[in-house]
Amino acid sequence: MLDCDLHTHSRFFHRPPERLARYDPGGAWLNERVARRRGLDGLCVTNHDYFRPDTLDAPGGGFRLPGIEISSTAGHVLVVGPDPPERTVPGDLTPAEAVGLAHDHDCAAIMAHPFRNGSLPKSDAPFDAVELNGKHPEFRARVERLARRRDLPIVAGSDAHFPFEVGRASTRLDVDELTPGSVVAAIRDGRVEPVVRQGRVERLLGPLYHRIHRQKGHL
Repeated sequence: MLDCDLHTHSRFFHRPPERLARYDPGGAWLNERVARRRGLDGLCVTNHDYFRPDTLDAPGGGFRLPGIEISSTAGHVLVVGPDPPERTVPGDLTPAEAVGLAHDHDCAAIMAHPFRNGSLPKSDAPFDAVELNGKHPEFRARVERLARRRDLPIVAGSDAHFPFEVGRASTRLDVDELTPGSVVAAIRDGRVEPVVRQGRVERLLGPLYHRIHRQKGHL
């Protein structure tokens, strides 16, 4: 079993990809340093509506794996795999279109933070998995019920925008080698196990995330 954080961002600010773009490779490197210290075997770089190959440590995959988080009309779709789309327009694709785009690119499509910032649980799009999001481990029972109802595996990711957040949630994958293709196959086969780490920092931040997202109207 190898342990991978499937949901990380290389910048802590929400700006168009062209603005402050020089930060992305460095941010991904910082995330990797934290992930290694926490004992992870890899992480996926899943920025909002863009993917940059230069955020990876190796063109064919390595510790950092490719991905993108698509902002669909009904919520966020996490896409991981060997060939994610490099750019999507926020709010342009329906969930079904986002999932179809992911599958066209040989990637897995995951229902990201299903009970925050959207209505993806109501969508009948053919997702490959449901995410237990690191910012909201309190939703675990709801995620489990949703996964049973949709007959989908559960994965987990930190949703880190700051390096210190990396690894608070991750996915154990039953694979011999961590590659984009092996991650996709494991997700689709259900050879995955969500992991949530509840250390002191996580316990302190949990209520803060909940309050912030509720104030934004995302919950």
